[in-house]
Amino acid sequence: MGTTKRRSPLTDWTVLVPVVALVALVFSWGRDLPGFAVVLVALCLAGAVLAAVHHAEVVAHRVGEPFGSLILAVAVTVIEVALIVTLMADGGDKTASLARDTVFAAVMITCNGIVGVSLLVGALRNRVAVFNPEGSGAALATVATLATLSLVLPTFTTSKPGPEFSTAQLTFAAVASLALYGLFVAVQTVRHRNYFLPVDTGRDAGRDTGRDAGRDTGRDTGRQDDHAEPPTARAALLSLGLLLVALVAVVGDAKAVSPTIETAVAKAGLPQAVVGVIIALLVLLPETLAAVRAARRDRVQTSLNLAYGSAIASIGLTIPAIALASIWLSGPLLLGLGAVHMVLLALTVVVSALTLAPGRATLLQGGVHIVVLAAYLFLAVSP
Repeated sequence: MGTTKRRSPLTDWTVLVPVVALVALVFSWGRDLPGFAVVLVALCLAGAVLAAVHHAEVVAHRVGEPFGSLILAVAVTVIEVALIVTLMADGGDKTASLARDTVFAAVMITCNGIVGVSLLVGALRNRVAVFNPEGSGAALATVATLATLSLVLPTFTTSKPGPEFSTAQLTFAAVASLALYGLFVAVQTVRHRNYFLPVDTGRDAGRDTGRDAGRDTGRDTGRQDDHAEPPTARAALLSLGLLLVALVAVVGDAKAVSPTIETAVAKAGLPQAVVGVIIALLVLLPETLAAVRAARRDRVQTSLNLAYGSAIASIGLTIPAIALASIWLSGPLLLGLGAVHMVLLALTVVVSALTLAPGRATLLQGGVHIVVLAAYLFLAVSP
């Protein structure tokens, strides 16, 4: 009942914070920031992340699953692509591997970090986290295919020296990525939408997975998303606009503090790839928080939609955008992964397939994914 009460939009922190963060972006763009200004921009960045999660949940409540998680994943990824292209345009040869590092970091963070934490939270709540194996398995197959075509094959092709695609190969990878992404969205939102809806754990948490839930949860699970009344269309549109503002502020403020991050990484003697990891961590914060909240509300499928949807969007939209941007970007475009990262990608795919196949997971599966992410982060710092 209390959730339906209106608050003044001018005094709501979820409205004020994105606007303040956007103002901070305007005043910090293209400037060398002193230490106190970096701290202020970082605080605005954190507030914009929290506001983005709130507005994403409002929109998701209005449109229902899986559209809600799709909106957040696409919005974050589009702006992530803009950030990568901007940094590559400014950085020259030293950012030749930035797209690869950021996209691979996004895949590892989503498929291991977000999935692992969501499974841990879901299993702690109900002993067993339940989800639809059909939808999640299809999403994992799409991630694995996109990652292999875009990040693994460049290491082995011979048309150009180094882990690079030739122009024709890059064009093929871009078209294939865009086609796979479009096909996945069509399956997720139209053709087999029921495979991506939260499972009704009120019946039998052990067996109530994809096929049983799919027949009637097209309407059932929509009621489970929240007990509160869905927001009005006007409120949802306002939240959608503020979500975009917050996401622009998140990525823009992240770019504003990125010179400080790059300097700190260089002074610490860390590999340049760490910058891509930090960018991915910052950009994926809204989805991570939204996924954890969904898992706490017994909607692990929504969490998996966010995780795998973000990974698919990250590759499926970034590679075409980078291919287009390569027309005017100078310098090489390194996309191929090294041996260590290919091993971690293969381990992620195998572990994820074993996790998703039964349609339910325990604390162990969540812990395994967290350990794989920890191994990736450790090796990024100490290769």
